[in-house]
Amino acid sequence: MASIPLMNKEDASLDFLSLGALVVRLDPGVVPFEYAQNLDLHVSGGEYNVAANLSRAFGQRTAIASAMVDYPVGQKIESEVRRMGVQAFYKRFAHDGVRGPNMAHVYSDRGQGLRAPVVFYNRSNEAASFLTEESFDWDAIFANKVRWFHSGGIFSALSPAIPSLIIRAMKKAKEQGAIISFDLNYREKLWKSIADAGQDPQKVAQETLSSIVEHVDVLIGNEEDLQLGLGLKGPEVHKSDKLDPSSFYAMMETVSKRFPQIKAVATTMREVQSTNRHRWSAVLYLNGKGYQAPTCELDILDRVGGGDGFASGLIYGLLEGKKPEEALRLGWAHGALLTSYPGDTTMASLAQVEALAQGGSARIQR
Repeated sequence: MASIPLMNKEDASLDFLSLGALVVRLDPGVVPFEYAQNLDLHVSGGEYNVAANLSRAFGQRTAIASAMVDYPVGQKIESEVRRMGVQAFYKRFAHDGVRGPNMAHVYSDRGQGLRAPVVFYNRSNEAASFLTEESFDWDAIFANKVRWFHSGGIFSALSPAIPSLIIRAMKKAKEQGAIISFDLNYREKLWKSIADAGQDPQKVAQETLSSIVEHVDVLIGNEEDLQLGLGLKGPEVHKSDKLDPSSFYAMMETVSKRFPQIKAVATTMREVQSTNRHRWSAVLYLNGKGYQAPTCELDILDRVGGGDGFASGLIYGLLEGKKPEEALRLGWAHGALLTSYPGDTTMASLAQVEALAQGGSARIQR
């Protein structure tokens, strides 16, 4: 695996551009949906979350390319994207007043104690699923240079046309000098929803995701994502500690042989003791060497978005030219902090992230 060659900040108009779907998450808190009287609305989407976090907590110049529907839910999402300081490139769709196209809805109660969170979707007639290779003018978007481009596996599974859109964007981004990252995020339900009759959804996922990852420099995903999403085989590693990175490291030779252009692989590691108590760490493999973040005990308020919080902190560290250990700890710290806030995007400051990354505690600040 090679080092990461970054474009100089002064040579680009954007530090980070993501391509993905914007969604709203409806959250009744700890109350199960069938008993809920009130719902909080959070604007989300894995790729958007990383752009929003990088803008709000880390002061980066970020943007998202996505679908947008011109109706009140879309207007709510647009206002939140602006509030988080994220520039937007939208392919716009008109709503017919009845059936759509729609902005997707994700429903997620938080669970409590030994009661696990529950997540389900309504992505019917989703505008993002109608995006194609021709939906964006990539020459115009990249005209003033972008340092880092990012997309993900959930977006890839929205329709058979989306992977070609991602690959075209990645090629354009690479031509103008960007680093390319991809969050595998293998979701079996989504791949089942787009597989044709008689097709094996996992085979479809593996073939599709592999074709995308051939263009990727920085891959985010654990050993399960690598095996299920890419069909990679790793040595049998038996471990009782879920925070032991040995099985992750054992797969890196396989990753390097199959995708020799990949420069880094990273993932979070967690041991779920209860819905509200997790042991948390993270791991990075870069330049043939593995790095592991510290292990901490998390008291979880809302776990959704923690992985995106990790990705944004890690990417910030790499964009800023930090040492691998420091970049990893920034990702680990920001992901941990994000689970202490409601919603999917950050409320942390850079100073708070840096303090935790350097070994800070939860002592009261006066």
